[in-house]
Amino acid sequence: MGNVLSLELPLKRIISLVPSQTELLYDLGLDQEVVGITKFCVHPPHWLKEKPIIGGTKKFHFETIDRLQPDLIIGNKEENYREGIELLQKKYPVWMSEIVTLDDALSMIFSVSEIAGKQSSGASIVERIRKSFEEMEPTKSSVLYVIWKKPWMGTGKGTFINSMLEIIGLENVLQSERYPELTEGEIKELNPEVLLLSSEPYPFQEEHIEELKRIVPRSKIILVDGEMFSWYGSRLLKAPDYFKSLTFKLL
Repeated sequence: MGNVLSLELPLKRIISLVPSQTELLYDLGLDQEVVGITKFCVHPPHWLKEKPIIGGTKKFHFETIDRLQPDLIIGNKEENYREGIELLQKKYPVWMSEIVTLDDALSMIFSVSEIAGKQSSGASIVERIRKSFEEMEPTKSSVLYVIWKKPWMGTGKGTFINSMLEIIGLENVLQSERYPELTEGEIKELNPEVLLLSSEPYPFQEEHIEELKRIVPRSKIILVDGEMFSWYGSRLLKAPDYFKSLTFKLL
């Protein structure tokens, strides 16, 4: 974002505004240093019970944040909202990530580890993720990745999810940017070989598979774990094995 942060190290009071980056802080070996998380930070589960909740990713409880007096707030350009971030920046150091590719994610992981004084742990996580992804054997199919219903919304170019699809070898049928709304007629016209229904942000279930089969009867429709496609922190350690198991369903 072009901002310069002045931090007093070591950090003692960190607030995370992004679930995947919260999990990263935990996997870097931090605990007492993390003093606030969002209600969507479900990993690790016990932090959701133990740590103060500062609201959601798109709606912050500023009074709670002020009581916690953080010496660093970690956010993300896509997942957080600009107005809230700009208000926080007036009072606290705010470090923002912008993640579109796997390399962006690996850079973020190491940068956060460096700021938090956990460079060794960060370097280890980055190397393990990189090696696991290099060992993947991509498949080849056209795909539509759906994240929402009423209206239907797909995932287009310029997103981290699209980067994950490309790594697996899936060709995104959506050429538009970001997360376009789709009519049933547009989904039918796209006619992907594979249609993936994400578990988040919309909680797709088996019943939605039947609904979409009426629209694209020739597509292979699969429910997928959205965290594996959209979480760009240390959860990437688990993603390659998940993707390998998914490719068997695509054969």
